[in-house]
Amino acid sequence: MEVYPPPPGSDYYTSFDDTFTVRVRQLGGEWRDLYEYRVMVDLDKPQPASMVTFGTSGPVEVAIQKNNGAVRHVAVRPASRGIEARLVGAIAYLKLDGPANLSVEFDDDRLHNLHLFANPIYPAPRPAKGRKLVAFGPGIHVPPQGQDSFRFESSTDVRLAGGAILKGQVDVANAHDVRIVGPGILRGGKEGITVLRSQAVEIDGPIVINPGHYTLMCGQSRGLTVRNLRTFSAGGWTDGIDLMACSDVHIDGVFLRTSDDAVAIYADRWDYHGDARNYLVENSTLWADVAHPVNIGLHGSKDEPRTIENLVFRNIDILDHDEDDRNYQGALAITDGDNNLVRNVVFDDIRIDRIEEGMLFNFRVVFNQKYSLAPGRGIENIVMRRVRLRGGSVNRPVIAGFDAGRTVRDVSLTDVGGPGGALSLKDIDVGPYAERVSILPQ
Repeated sequence: MEVYPPPPGSDYYTSFDDTFTVRVRQLGGEWRDLYEYRVMVDLDKPQPASMVTFGTSGPVEVAIQKNNGAVRHVAVRPASRGIEARLVGAIAYLKLDGPANLSVEFDDDRLHNLHLFANPIYPAPRPAKGRKLVAFGPGIHVPPQGQDSFRFESSTDVRLAGGAILKGQVDVANAHDVRIVGPGILRGGKEGITVLRSQAVEIDGPIVINPGHYTLMCGQSRGLTVRNLRTFSAGGWTDGIDLMACSDVHIDGVFLRTSDDAVAIYADRWDYHGDARNYLVENSTLWADVAHPVNIGLHGSKDEPRTIENLVFRNIDILDHDEDDRNYQGALAITDGDNNLVRNVVFDDIRIDRIEEGMLFNFRVVFNQKYSLAPGRGIENIVMRRVRLRGGSVNRPVIAGFDAGRTVRDVSLTDVGGPGGALSLKDIDVGPYAERVSILPQ
């Protein structure tokens, strides 16, 4: 087990949150105190929440004391992890078998909760032949003199130790074979991490606290692997992982609590141009305090038709989806614009814990008056299997094309629904220019 050093100096006080007192121990061992970070969540009315982080390679017990007010019950989410807390007075005890990314909520308070990140034990960094090693130990780090970000070139291993805090964004541009690994914290940058026109980039373990814009912005890159990335945001346009004209992407085990789209996949946007192909997003937790947990297809090119294809989302927990504007609702959204063709998308084993306001899914070919350059070209071959909603305030899902030449077709649903059972076609607003929408037996 690893307990990381707290922030040094004045950062100890400015980063601290005293809502909870949290301790951890190996089973039967001595309790050790954890440092409680303050993070901000929810654009609608930004609120302070708490976060702790530590490392473990095996079973541990965690004690979480709520420091003010009476406690009636406590919940640990995602519920799919099957972790139940034992409440003794104002202290919740829970046991973990190993690494986990969890939300611990006292009396259903999701805005002032504890985010508990139990990391794997990352091996000590070692120089490798032909590669550059850049290691950040515990403490505060600022960009090199004359730079406003941390920039890394090809064939570089970047190691972020537990307790390391980088004040500024991390940039990888026009590079290849870069690895950014470890449970250190990034904060204070416009973006958390940018990967631009690069190949074979791996990100594993960082925690991004309240970036000014995106957590991870990836443009016109290939061969991106993202594991165990965690984030919080509470500002406008603070998406989680935004991918523009990127292909061959694997996202695994992330925890994204965002105030805009948690995962967004586009073709062209800004200076980044091209198709988007071959995505696997799995074993992850998405929490959109505003907008979509998953949004596909809105941005592309007015003049160059693009294709977004071969996307798989599987074994995903969505902890909440809250969006007032119906135009931007959908826990799972394909919002096809800008001459994009979106095809061959699979949603499999998606557990949606709660929808505060929104839709289960929203698949439309659109011309968005605010963002679009042109309508989308169409949506085809969409498969939904084992997509289940536990509860919430839900509008009817929508499937609709734009016109006779820009349709939605070949959408199949198997075991998709909520507390009332699986959806039937009469439960879905199947609009004009939608063809071959079917409910398949389990």
